[in-house]
Amino acid sequence: MLATVLHKPGDIRCEEIEDPKILRPTDAIIKLSASCICGSDLWPYRGLQPVEGPMHMGHEYCGVVVEVGAEVRNVRPGQFVVGSFCISDNTCPHCRFGFQSSCVQREFMSGAQAPYARVPLADGTLVATSEVPPADLVPDLLAVSDVLGTGWYAADAAEVREGSTVVVVGDGAVGLMGVLAAKEMGAERIIAMSRHESRQKLAREFGATDIVAERGEEGIARIKELTKGVGADSVLECVGTAESFDQALACSRPGGTIGYVGVPHGVSFDGQRLFFGQKRMLGGPAPVRRFLPDLMERVLKGRIKPGKVFDLQLPLAEVAEGYRAMDERRAIKVMLEV
Repeated sequence: MLATVLHKPGDIRCEEIEDPKILRPTDAIIKLSASCICGSDLWPYRGLQPVEGPMHMGHEYCGVVVEVGAEVRNVRPGQFVVGSFCISDNTCPHCRFGFQSSCVQREFMSGAQAPYARVPLADGTLVATSEVPPADLVPDLLAVSDVLGTGWYAADAAEVREGSTVVVVGDGAVGLMGVLAAKEMGAERIIAMSRHESRQKLAREFGATDIVAERGEEGIARIKELTKGVGADSVLECVGTAESFDQALACSRPGGTIGYVGVPHGVSFDGQRLFFGQKRMLGGPAPVRRFLPDLMERVLKGRIKPGKVFDLQLPLAEVAEGYRAMDERRAIKVMLEV
């Protein structure tokens, strides 16, 4: 089958690889209904994360089960499923505590930018719908598997509550999903930090009440102005750079909470600043599996439309253009037809 393979930074190809096979009795093989490119895929693409030999790309997925291993009990061929980018058994102590992304058997999904994919620990990782959904809901369900689940975790970790004031740092796909999540959680004021008109427009559609285009000290001053010098109750850090973390810390009020989901690159912390700033922090890889049933239900009932974050759709054969479009910020998020 044709699949996406990263050979070295900037060298992404759609090429023939072997079809996936059941390797363990807990595996499932799914036929993907769609796939997409994640912002985190850009780190190795840009050379900011090591590439050790050819990498099979893709960790966001939904589709129909075509084969299961002998020990799989919770899903069966013919079912439509959505899974997390973190593979988990959903039974270990960390999973039961709600942090499936730290499962003792954790793996990270790969190889999903392709027509078929193998999903390890299928019973713990996949959630099935009661029936195969209509095609128009596929983009929304695909978004649930990572980008929405990650934005949702950012809001959950930041302790967004009814009536709270929220700042979202980052206007990529995850940041925009963070806006949607904060709205769903009842935030009264949602300030999206964005300098791009198309992303500002989508942020407003998802629930942003204010847009701040400034960055650095000017951006922080603007947040303080909007919050009458207090700062935000909750800050969602959705980028992962030193600048974005500094922005998040400075925008949070004393006693406020920062949910960070941007993979950190070049980030360090000043203990004195954290100590006297009195900021709560929680983040890391999103335990999407915890949120899957709820988020899938919201999509299936038509309450949310996270698939709007896909603003470019391309056939799998043109995946290299998809990476270029996201790298050059010509696209927020690219969906791949498989």
